[in-house]
Amino acid sequence: MNTLLRSILGVVAILVLATTLSACGGFRPSANAKANQPLKQETVNKLAAMGSSPAAPMMIRIIKQSNELEVWKESRGTFKLFKTYEICAWSGALGPKVKEGDRQSPEGFYTITPGLMNPNSNYYLAFNTGYPNKFDRVWGRTGSDLMVHGDCSSRGCYSMTDESIAEIYALARETFKGGNPSFQLQIFPFRMTATNLARNADSPHMSFWKDIKEGYDSFELTKRPPTWDVCSKEYVFNVPGETALEAAASCPASVAQAVPAGLRAKMAADEAEIARQVASLEDKAARAAADAERAAAAEAEARARGEAIGSFIGGLFGGGDAAKVIDPSKVAPVPAPRLHRA
Repeated sequence: MNTLLRSILGVVAILVLATTLSACGGFRPSANAKANQPLKQETVNKLAAMGSSPAAPMMIRIIKQSNELEVWKESRGTFKLFKTYEICAWSGALGPKVKEGDRQSPEGFYTITPGLMNPNSNYYLAFNTGYPNKFDRVWGRTGSDLMVHGDCSSRGCYSMTDESIAEIYALARETFKGGNPSFQLQIFPFRMTATNLARNADSPHMSFWKDIKEGYDSFELTKRPPTWDVCSKEYVFNVPGETALEAAASCPASVAQAVPAGLRAKMAADEAEIARQVASLEDKAARAAADAERAAAAEAEARARGEAIGSFIGGLFGGGDAAKVIDPSKVAPVPAPRLHRA
């Protein structure tokens, strides 16, 4: 074998190896200088202080209502909050994305792999959320190129400042370089507390939100990102076994059995608290409506009495019918609406 042939085969072998690594989740460096910005030393020091490192696993959680993007890093077996970044803009209202062009930002659980990183974004730097995922697809939801990116503008994406996305991108890059094939992205409309759910009880998205709340609660209890899958057209979490579930098929019995007792107890307690708060809010609304109705009736009665007094004075000076004369001293005072005391 001559030298030229050996060189050609060597290049081919390198290319094949690089492609294989990429297909298995390996991170291929970009020539883009923005994508290769090193982490600041203060960032590396902060990671070390919390018992983590740039190479450690990470997770991102987005809270729409409060415009927060959280980066969590693994530290001694659990995940700790590393930093919270302010989201410049996201599109639409609280609730999931449904179809292409609805200008709605997605919600749910997504898996970010190296192939979803975009070092050449028109919006400084970006990574794709992975929408539509398995859950979105089984519901027939459509949309494409839903990103977390820089440039502080959004059309269905989550936009950050360029400085923020540069650090988030670098943290993801170093996580992949550390041998992690992916990281989890969790997107919620608000912090999934009983109070927030009760306040939004009339939303058409309530069933979906209670579904993803299980994953939220699981992370809150364990500080480990839950594994997720889809069956019965619902998210399910931490299901044992390696076999992927059928998204549209009924969930096997093992799914319900996999919910830990602690998580089951928390979910039941939250359901009871949601019901209690919804009933309380409905009672307050009913009392407020009753108070408003009484106030309106009192105002109408006052107007009627004012007209009666006017008729009396008119009759006094203008020759009205004596039988219709009203003695002003007999006119009852207008009662004020009762104050509601909680």
